[in-house]
Amino acid sequence: MRRRQNRLAAGRTALTLLTALGALAGTALVGAGPAGAVPDGTRLAPGVVYEHFDIEGARGTAHAHLLRVDLTDPRVTLDLLHPGKVAAREPVSRLADTRGAVAGVNGDFFNITEVQHPGVEATGASVGPAVASGRTLKAAVPDGQRFGPALPPGTSTEDVVGMGVDRRVRLDGMTLHGSIRTVTGQLRLGGLNQYALPVNSVGAFTSVWGSVSRLRATCGTDTERAAPCSGDTHEVTIRGGRVVSTADTPGSGAIEPGTTVLVGREAGAQELRKFVPGQPVTVRHRLVADDSRIPYRFAVGGYPVLAGGQPLPGLDDTTSAVRSAVGIEEGGRQVLLLSLDGGPEYRGLTIAEVAAALRGLGAADAFSLDGGGSSTLVARDPGASAVTVRNHPSGGAERPVPNGIGVFVTP
Repeated sequence: MRRRQNRLAAGRTALTLLTALGALAGTALVGAGPAGAVPDGTRLAPGVVYEHFDIEGARGTAHAHLLRVDLTDPRVTLDLLHPGKVAAREPVSRLADTRGAVAGVNGDFFNITEVQHPGVEATGASVGPAVASGRTLKAAVPDGQRFGPALPPGTSTEDVVGMGVDRRVRLDGMTLHGSIRTVTGQLRLGGLNQYALPVNSVGAFTSVWGSVSRLRATCGTDTERAAPCSGDTHEVTIRGGRVVSTADTPGSGAIEPGTTVLVGREAGAQELRKFVPGQPVTVRHRLVADDSRIPYRFAVGGYPVLAGGQPLPGLDDTTSAVRSAVGIEEGGRQVLLLSLDGGPEYRGLTIAEVAAALRGLGAADAFSLDGGGSSTLVARDPGASAVTVRNHPSGGAERPVPNGIGVFVTP
C-alpha cells in the first residue's frame, strides 16, 4: 500500500467514533433548516451555486461563504489561479478576472515575510507543490520551512488537493523526482522553484520562478525556518544543455525560457563547484503523485483535515481563526469551496470545527487552505463582467496571494 494511504488509514483508525460524533455535534449550521440542510443558494452559472450562512462554533459565530461546484456538468471545471510566476502575488479577484473564472478561493500558504533573515527578500512563493493546466510549477519546501499553523500529525508539505484529467477531485501527495546528469555522474535534484531547499541539496529554478532573488532558498534548515542562511552556496546557469556561467552567491532577475539555474547549498554547493562553462548538463524533473496514476489538471498545497468521512487525529480544536478550505463529496465530482468572514464580529473556527462543518455539508474528504488575511472567496453574478469579493477579508481588503482555485464554466 502506498505511503499516503498508510498514514491516513492509520489516522482514521486512531480516531474513535465517539470523538468524531462529538466534534460534529459541537459545530452547527445556523438557519439551515431541518436535519442540517444548507440554505438555498444562488445559481451563478451551470453547476455553480453560491451560499452563505452562519456556523456556531465553540467560541462564537462564524459566517461562512460557500461555492458548490458540480463537476458532473461537462461545462464546469477547476484549475489553479496564479499570476504566471511562482514568486509573485495578486489578489484573488484579479487572478479570477484575468483567467475569466466564474468564482474562486485563495490557495496555499506562502513565504509572506523574512523578518528573521534581515536583508533577504520574501519571495511570496507558496509552500507546497503546484500544478496549473497540467503543467508542473513547483515542488514542496521542507516541512520545517513552511509558513502557517502546525501541520496535523501524519501530514506534510507534499500534501495536495487536485483535480485529475478524469475531472475528479482528490486528496493526494506529490513528491519531486529529478536528476542532474553530467558525463561523470548524476546528482539527485532536491528542489524545483522553491523558496527553501533541503540542507546539502541542489535545486532547479526555471523561467516560471520569476525575477525574485534566489537567495532565500539557501536560508533556514529542514527543521528550523529561522536558522541563518547558509554560508556555503553556489549557482550554475545552464542554457541549451550546457553550463554558461557560475557564481558563489544565488542571483536574481528573470530566467530566460530554456534556461535552468541550479542553486546548491553545503554539500550541494560543493558538487556544483565541479561544473565548468561549456560542460554538458541534463536536468530532469517531475512531480509523482502518491496515490493516483491519473495526471493532474491542477494541484495546490495545504493539508488534509478530513479523510474518508473521518477527521484526522490531532486537529487543533482550540485556536479559532478565519479559514478557507475545500470539501470533496464522495467520488470527487462534487466540490465545496469554503471561506469565512474576518472582522471583530466573527470569531472564526478551529480547524477541527472546519472539518466537522464540511462533513456536515456532505464532504467525505476536506483540505485546509491558507487562512487569516488570505481567506478570500470571489464570485461573478450572472451577466456581470467581473467577480466580487463575497466574504469580508480580515484586513479589510484583499491580500495578494500566490495562487488559488478557480471555477470555470464554458458556454
